[in-house]
Amino acid sequence: MASSLSFILALLLAIAATDAITVHVLNKCPYTVWPGAVPVGGGSRLDPGQAAAIQVPPGTAAGRIWGRTGCNFDASGHGSCATGDCGGVLACAAGGKPPATLAEYTLGKGGSPDFYDISLVDGFNVPMSFGPTGGSCHAISCAADINAKCPSELKMDGGCSSACLKFGTPKYCCTPPLTPSTCGPTDYSRFFKGLCPDAYSYAYDDKSSSFTCPVGSDYQVTFCP
Repeated sequence: MASSLSFILALLLAIAATDAITVHVLNKCPYTVWPGAVPVGGGSRLDPGQAAAIQVPPGTAAGRIWGRTGCNFDASGHGSCATGDCGGVLACAAGGKPPATLAEYTLGKGGSPDFYDISLVDGFNVPMSFGPTGGSCHAISCAADINAKCPSELKMDGGCSSACLKFGTPKYCCTPPLTPSTCGPTDYSRFFKGLCPDAYSYAYDDKSSSFTCPVGSDYQVTFCP
C-alpha cells in the first residue's frame, strides 16, 4: 500500500510540474539585478545579459517578482540589498522592502484567466516589462527612468518612493475614511502614470492597469527593457 501511495504522489507531482507555467526573467540592465520572487521562485543573481526561469504551479495567487539592487550576500545566502531587500536573504520568502517595481500575477485554473500587472504603488527602483510570451496578450512596459525624474520629496537611495510610503495619509494610501469610490488619483500618482501609463499608480488604478490572459500562458519579466 505504501509503495502504491508513493507512486500516486510521484505521478501527481509529475503532472503538476508538466502543467506549471514558466516565467522567464531577463536582466538587460547594465548592472547586476537580484530578482526576488514570492510565493514561488525565491531569489537569484542576474548579471547583465543573464536570464533565469521560474516554474509556477497553476492557480498560484498573489505572485510577485521584483528586482533588488545593491546587494551583498555571503556563501550562505545572507546579506542585504539597497532596494527590494526581503529580510536579508538571497532566496526570498517574503515581499521586498519598498521602493520596488513589482510584477504581480494570479494564475488561473480551469476556466479562470490569469491576472497580471506592474505596480508602482510601492514606488519604483528598476525599469521593467512584464507580459505573456507569444504576443497573444498585452505586454506591460514601464521602461522610463523614473529615478532620474523623481520629485525631490520622493527620492530615496536607489529608488523613487510612492506618496503613500512617504506620507502615509489616507489621501495617498486610500485608507479609511476614504473608499474605492472616493479615493482618486493625486498629482503624485499622475507623475508615475504619466511615465508608465500601463502601471498601477495608486491602490484603485484598476481600469487601466490590470490585464488578463487565458490560462496556460508563459510569461516574461525583463529588467531595463
